[in-house]
Amino acid sequence: MAKTIVLLGPQRLQPILVSAYEELGLDGPMAAVTAGWQEREAEVEEMREHLGRPVANLRLYARAEQLFAQDRELAALYRERQDVLRQLQDLYRVRLAHILRAARDLASRLTEPSLVEPEREAVMTSLRALDDHHLGRLRAVHEEFDAKARPLERPALLRHRHEIAKQLGASVALAIAGGHVAVLLNRLRLFGVVELAARLPIFAWSAGAMVLGSKVVLFHDSPPQGAGDAEVVESGLHLYDDLIPLPHASKRLRLDDPVRVSLFARRFAPARCVAFEPKVQLVRKGGAAWRPSAGVQKLGESGNLEPMRSA
Repeated sequence: MAKTIVLLGPQRLQPILVSAYEELGLDGPMAAVTAGWQEREAEVEEMREHLGRPVANLRLYARAEQLFAQDRELAALYRERQDVLRQLQDLYRVRLAHILRAARDLASRLTEPSLVEPEREAVMTSLRALDDHHLGRLRAVHEEFDAKARPLERPALLRHRHEIAKQLGASVALAIAGGHVAVLLNRLRLFGVVELAARLPIFAWSAGAMVLGSKVVLFHDSPPQGAGDAEVVESGLHLYDDLIPLPHASKRLRLDDPVRVSLFARRFAPARCVAFEPKVQLVRKGGAAWRPSAGVQKLGESGNLEPMRSA
């Protein structure tokens, strides 16, 4: 979908939304999705004060709760789908752990390059194939849900979509904030917000930036629990397919570890894995190239961080 997209670094402590907004020559009310904040969804006053303009809260999390209370059959089908998705993620993690272990082992071997490099590429091929296989299974689950639930034939859902469309129609842009990435993606998908906002520029950060791509990747090299393996968790909303946004990359990734950095970059190539730190932004107008601000870096296949350039 050719539209204007602005991806921002985390906004909580060092917001730059207003400057990005004004750089596009926009002036007027903004619609906002804060569903990833869940119970704190209504807390948009700071965004209003920072922007200095009205902000219409689309309230997707609250709307979903109301919808499920009104349509019990839809709620049951939704819970059934989420349970299947969780089980698929568990199965995927089993295979992922083994392949990543082999990939890291081969990447750190000091064997003659002509001998080891074909093995490294072979394991990367296996890793990409696993990610693609998992995405295909996730898409099949969503397609089955749509066929069973027929969401666009449900009056309660259509009423909410009509109200959301009115709010978007009175706005000059849409902001998608961070929070819980799966909750945010599910609510955006449930109400078809991106389709309803087809004419509007989108500003997104943190989880909001992550869900707009073709695949959603969770990452943390040193989590409090778990293996610390980056994993594909969902097919995104497909507004772009050439980036993997990495919010707070310096806090969540061992960027001083060339093996881990290189594996991450090679695994998701040709998409660029972009480190989104505070006060940086990427802008794409229509089908043009991404235009990075100063300080935007990507993970390099050599194992180092590299400046991102327009391409």
